[in-house]
Amino acid sequence: MVKALLLGLRQLADPAIHRLLLRCVLLTLATLIALIAGVAALLFGLDLTGLAWLDPILATAGSALVLVLAWLLFPIVVALTLGLFAEDVIRVVEQRHYPGLPAAPGMSLVAQTYAGARFVLVALLLNLVALPFYLLPGANLPIYLGLNGYLLGREYFELVAGQRLRLREVAQLRRQQRGRLWLAGVAIAAMLIVPVFNLVAPVVAIAFMVHLVALLELRGSGRTGGPMSSVGEAAGNSTRERRKRLTSLGGVANPFLR
Repeated sequence: MVKALLLGLRQLADPAIHRLLLRCVLLTLATLIALIAGVAALLFGLDLTGLAWLDPILATAGSALVLVLAWLLFPIVVALTLGLFAEDVIRVVEQRHYPGLPAAPGMSLVAQTYAGARFVLVALLLNLVALPFYLLPGANLPIYLGLNGYLLGREYFELVAGQRLRLREVAQLRRQQRGRLWLAGVAIAAMLIVPVFNLVAPVVAIAFMVHLVALLELRGSGRTGGPMSSVGEAAGNSTRERRKRLTSLGGVANPFLR
């Protein structure tokens, strides 16, 4: 998993990914600005005490709270924009590292947007429930990363694995690998709360998950009938042929076998 993360970080140096980075930065900036504006409008619009002289003071003091809430909720809300560049990032990573893989069926933009919206609603609700625990010194960061690690690991995995697998197979593999996916989600959540870096973190997170899914496929290719065994079947590949392809990947050494 560590190597998959390092490969995802190295993807930032890939010239083919640079044009996607600009799109990602613009979308994440727009998301962050909209989130700050939305939280500020909600907070400043509240009639906190009913006292005309006190409410503006409390609202102004809440400006810092606006930034903190926007910062905490950003990793979740940015999921709404993933469908606008995720497939392009996945394609670039696969062409660079796994050229032997057949073309992925992919997911429609509508399906990705629906999945993203459903994820955001559930994640926002859970984070609002957990908000009082975020005020506990020392415990707030582990609680935040633990909760959102689960949510983000599941979301990014489904986004990437769903490009090649049926929903039933994605769910089966997710249950089998829940521990690894939770740890991957913790790493993604941590990247998404680092100021400035979080503007490009969605691209790194997607690339990271592509490598992780490829690693799971490599490990599962020897198990007949495993959830990843359907990858590439449309191209008529047998389990032995897929394993050979994963070992050589079209003449390019598999990064996990180096």
